[in-house]
Amino acid sequence: MRERERERERERENVGQKHTVFPESVFTFLFYIPSAPAVPKIDVTVDECDYRPGALKLIKELRPSWKPSEVKMKFFTDGITNKLLGCYVGAVMQDVVLVRIYGNKTELLVDRENEVKSFRVLHAHRCAPRLYCTFNNGLCYEFLQGTALEPEHIRSQPVFRLIARQLAKYHAIHAHNGWVPQSDLWLKMGKYFALIPKYFKDPERNIRLTTEVPSPQCLREELVWLQQSLSMLGSPVVLCHNDLLCKNIIYNQDGGNVKFIDYEYAGYNYQAYDIGNHFNEFAGLNEVDYSHYPGRAFQLQWLRSYLEAYKEHKGQGSEVTDREVEVLYVQVNRFALASHFFWGLWALIQAKFSTIDFDFLGYAVLRFNQYFKMKPEVAALNLPK
Repeated sequence: MRERERERERERENVGQKHTVFPESVFTFLFYIPSAPAVPKIDVTVDECDYRPGALKLIKELRPSWKPSEVKMKFFTDGITNKLLGCYVGAVMQDVVLVRIYGNKTELLVDRENEVKSFRVLHAHRCAPRLYCTFNNGLCYEFLQGTALEPEHIRSQPVFRLIARQLAKYHAIHAHNGWVPQSDLWLKMGKYFALIPKYFKDPERNIRLTTEVPSPQCLREELVWLQQSLSMLGSPVVLCHNDLLCKNIIYNQDGGNVKFIDYEYAGYNYQAYDIGNHFNEFAGLNEVDYSHYPGRAFQLQWLRSYLEAYKEHKGQGSEVTDREVEVLYVQVNRFALASHFFWGLWALIQAKFSTIDFDFLGYAVLRFNQYFKMKPEVAALNLPK
């Protein structure tokens, strides 16, 4: 434990700013988690290439009444961090146990203990499905009925207002005991920066790395600039989803609501980062098009809906001034830069380790290119007097 704390302290120094160190267990006790049972750990390892035997062992524990021969399995192919499997019986996918198999070396990118704690906190506040168990290389959880959204959906009425209000609900979940949360964004990006590959064995990929990706020295300078310029914007630190792409938003048309899934990257972060990251995801994932980044008029509508809900949840009424919307607009568009940078670093690491069929190196190039394209315009945005 002491060694872990020393290692974290060194990581903080690498990024140039120290934060108060809190033990892992603090996260749980800073929240009121009503009647949240402990999450069982099942000693099973699921082979991502031959997944049925391992998945059936989990189902035997979680759904003992299901006959193994009748269990159907469906692979979901949208994710690019892990592999996701739906297990069910019968003709329709009604009671479905989702089995998520962690991607190769993703423990370098994701704090799995923190993910489980985030899951439990969000479920206790009715913001997440039920977590059934963890296993050696993944976890099982409840399936949410609804539709995973596409880029064209998240900008449509009434969906964008539902998303804004649901994110406000997340952000209003508050820490207890007077603890003032701090963002781990700079710590995490410093850690990612230390993990980016210096070269690839494949000559073609190596040429792309050296010619299309900014140099480590350039990236280090940008990381310092980001921390210095964004930390001063006064964005509140709240409990964030941090990965609000389209496929992580489930729309239930019958219920008239949206729910967010996948909490691997959830944690304390700047409010404006979470929103800016979501706006970046308007561009899509498989065919990225940043011309779909929302314009000012749309953003102002979205941000007003968000602020009305956020203030309601915080017990501050629901009246929102034009100045409050403008302040958040500036913060969000500045922090959208940090989102590009974060996922650019992430994609470089995935390019080295992931076994998922996705052009991570090309995605890193896209994110860094958009970062430098966007930087002059958003860096010129100033908070209103």
